[in-house]
Amino acid sequence: MENFTYHNPTRIHFGRGQIKKISREIPAGARVLLLAGGGSIKKNGVYDQVKNALGARVTHEFFGVEANPDFDTLMQAVALARREKSDWVLAAGGGSVLDGAKFVAAAAPHAGDAWQIPVTHGAAITAPPLPLGAVLTLPATGSEANGNAVISRRAIKEKLAFHHPLVYPRFSILDPGTTLSLPARQIANGIGDAFCHVLEQYLTFPAAAALQDRFAESILKVLIDEGPKTLADPSDYDARANLVWAATWALNGAIGAGVPQDWATHAIGHELTALHGIDHACTLAIVLPGLMRVQRETKREKLTQYAARVWRLREGAGDARIDAAIEHTRAFYESLGIRTRLADYGLDAAETAAQVARRLAARGETALGERGDITPSRIEQILRLAA
Repeated sequence: MENFTYHNPTRIHFGRGQIKKISREIPAGARVLLLAGGGSIKKNGVYDQVKNALGARVTHEFFGVEANPDFDTLMQAVALARREKSDWVLAAGGGSVLDGAKFVAAAAPHAGDAWQIPVTHGAAITAPPLPLGAVLTLPATGSEANGNAVISRRAIKEKLAFHHPLVYPRFSILDPGTTLSLPARQIANGIGDAFCHVLEQYLTFPAAAALQDRFAESILKVLIDEGPKTLADPSDYDARANLVWAATWALNGAIGAGVPQDWATHAIGHELTALHGIDHACTLAIVLPGLMRVQRETKREKLTQYAARVWRLREGAGDARIDAAIEHTRAFYESLGIRTRLADYGLDAAETAAQVARRLAARGETALGERGDITPSRIEQILRLAA
């Protein structure tokens, strides 16, 4: 196992009625910027609960953060935060709203070009970000308990990630009941996103990290078992609660501590979203099976372990078992209603593969993966397999 320092500063309030805990978390004299999406929180009761919990605190609201939050939209929120001298940011929504809140919290006190925050993966931040809290309404990204954010800039067709230890939410509210009215597509995407998060920290090479492996496998099994259950019966609180908690643990740093990681699927997938507007989880489902095939040799031991422990594939030769595990993975995404082929989105595989490889190469991302061996030519191979 590699050396690591593990610290997660986010306090989680989980369960029914926990939104009221906001009143304990945000100082009474705070000036709060409430960030939200298209207004669904006003339909599902979350908005009223948040406003009641905020009480007399000075609050300014910014609605309109879109899926794959856009830089130009978020800069309007930054301007509002600066104008009103906000000293707290509160996100109420899914991962996109939470990611947007992290950017706003970092950009509001930032002295330079705010686009440099994602361009430099967070290194350009010039001042401590504003403190932020979160009310999660869509399980998917794990953004409620990590320091990561992904920001799009549609005007130039870019989608970039950044990380900073000071944009972890100070607290997050996870009430599974607030997610029960979500459309099936959003829940399916959340399951698919969390599933890939786990695999990118797990499907690398053995690091003698028994606890991390078993923990990762248990999250995958929960997603496999509870995902279809909560899609079939959205009113099943317990199934939804298990999904919400699994999605948080998929990317809160625990299973990635001390082990090699491979975020190439996300890097390639972000390009598909930036270029074609495909849902984030759908891009992961397109990329992941091909990446597993192309990287078969470097991931052989963990692919075999994944086949045996997660899919219970104990029969057959090594390659046959790995092939079966990859097909089980594709079939799982398809069972959620997430299509896994570029043709499903009207895209030509050869053209798309070349375009994505060129864009990543132009940005200097020519050695992706846990071994740095996913080159532009391999990226093309991966996407051609998704024809």
